[in-house]
Amino acid sequence: MDFAFSARSLELQKEVERFLEEFIYPAEHVFEAQAAANRAAGTPFRTPEVLAGLKEEARSRGLWNLFLPSEASSRPEGDAAEGGAGLSVLDYAPIAELSGRSGAIAPEAMNCAAPDTGNMELLAMFASDEQRAQWLDPLLRGEIRSCFSMTEPAVASSDATNIALTITADGDSFVVDGRKWWSTGALRPECKVSIVMGVSDPEAAKYARHSMILVPLDTAGVTVERSTSVFGYDDGPHGGHGVVHFDNVRVPRENLLGPQGGGFMMAQARLGPGRIHHCMRALGVAERALELMCTRAQSRSTFGQPIAKHGMVQEWIAESRLAIEQARLLVLKTAWLIDTAGVRSARTEIAAIKVAAPRAASYVLDRAIQVHGAAGVSGDTPLAEAWAQLRTLHLADGPDEVHLRSVAREELRRHDDRS
Repeated sequence: MDFAFSARSLELQKEVERFLEEFIYPAEHVFEAQAAANRAAGTPFRTPEVLAGLKEEARSRGLWNLFLPSEASSRPEGDAAEGGAGLSVLDYAPIAELSGRSGAIAPEAMNCAAPDTGNMELLAMFASDEQRAQWLDPLLRGEIRSCFSMTEPAVASSDATNIALTITADGDSFVVDGRKWWSTGALRPECKVSIVMGVSDPEAAKYARHSMILVPLDTAGVTVERSTSVFGYDDGPHGGHGVVHFDNVRVPRENLLGPQGGGFMMAQARLGPGRIHHCMRALGVAERALELMCTRAQSRSTFGQPIAKHGMVQEWIAESRLAIEQARLLVLKTAWLIDTAGVRSARTEIAAIKVAAPRAASYVLDRAIQVHGAAGVSGDTPLAEAWAQLRTLHLADGPDEVHLRSVAREELRRHDDRS
């Protein structure tokens, strides 16, 4: 295994670090102030104005669409900013980690924010030329946002075969009927389209029953009812987590994404590299939390000595470093496997990192909160909101228990093969 990054990746890592130091970190308080003002004005999902300038700066520095492994074939001729950077999954991993250090701003500023990244990857792989022109190109340019509608409120979505929304052929149209929630970003004014997964052939084999379809959010019958909150946070600037009702929504047959019955196949294609991105961003959060923990421990004293001198706090700091390093190595191994052997060959490792990285980051955040005392659970530090958002990663893209089940099954299968 070779985890060495290419010269191009190393160069971009330095550029991203400079961008964070010079522009992103100084903008964090401005972003929060503008988000608070938008909430007070009754528009919590309005984009803070500071992001526009940060996006232009990122584009001018070539820090745009770095997640995309190759150039999008439909990008405007000669406009290299709209294509990918040509990075491997391994090469992009440390960049995703860096962006996670300011997860509220940096990913979107570089047009590398979920769920758009996964949606753009799906469109790049499976969209028709017409779909690329209508949806992929504006997403690559950062002109619009998108959401992904898979989870449903009425079924246990940890088993995706429970998905009940229907996509029914009717003449030259498909009729989409059902309800989704946790459609992240759906309430942003810029969010124009949802990739919706539903049952298109109930009589087909188990994993051939579902398809994906592109549904513009201004289509008749689409209602974004509300946003779900995360431990009381509305995640306003990022468009919330929409509850979306598709009430007999009629869209052209041309809106079907990829092959009919290919929903699960495409979902797995979307989730492989996407989980690398999620996990590395989580480790970026953990690194920032560890820095805050160390700074706090060195600047405050209890019982006659700095907090950093207490053995228990030193243990927390050491255990945090171990957790981050161990999880990072596993994620990098998984990225290397995806690059060299493909997503299917890395499926066990992908399941493993989906547990290991959020678990490590949650530990670090929890200890950082403890070191900060009452300030750690307040809004005066970024730790409480980061913890709330990170906690969702134990559920998003499948709960930890499902991934542990997958890892255990693979171990048992290998044991059976040796018996």
